[in-house]
Amino acid sequence: MSGPWAPDAPGVLRLPSGRTIRGRGLRRPLPDGDTPDFAVYLLGRQPPEVAWQSRWLPWPDFRLPRDRELARQLFAELWERAAHERVEVACEGGRGRTGTALACVAVLDGCPPEEAVAFVRAGYDRHAVETPWQRRYVRNFPVLPHASSPREAD
Repeated sequence: MSGPWAPDAPGVLRLPSGRTIRGRGLRRPLPDGDTPDFAVYLLGRQPPEVAWQSRWLPWPDFRLPRDRELARQLFAELWERAAHERVEVACEGGRGRTGTALACVAVLDGCPPEEAVAFVRAGYDRHAVETPWQRRYVRNFPVLPHASSPREAD
């Protein structure tokens, strides 16, 4: 385990709490520098092997996650681990699915759901979250019940 991302590293989104998470497109080369400690890959097919711990969330391009409960669990894990580790989320292009996931993690971090897409577009990629149903998914994204809610932690 290493520390969180530098806020100015390529593709890094700084969440309202100050936690950092990297988004990227797998079609592009891996950025120089630090590698993730943990990643979630949003693909319609099994992702390639990587040297760090990772999980696969089946998610066809331009659609929504096939398993919404697994998505909630993995986004919560990304949020939790971002406090102390370098975490990333990625799809093929790094915009639609990745932007949607980043916006959901921002909601878990305390960003109002109706502002999360704009937050990710301003801090990560202006084209993030590509479809109307992805925007609706973020607006309706539920916060997982915890003993201590992510919004109250830290």
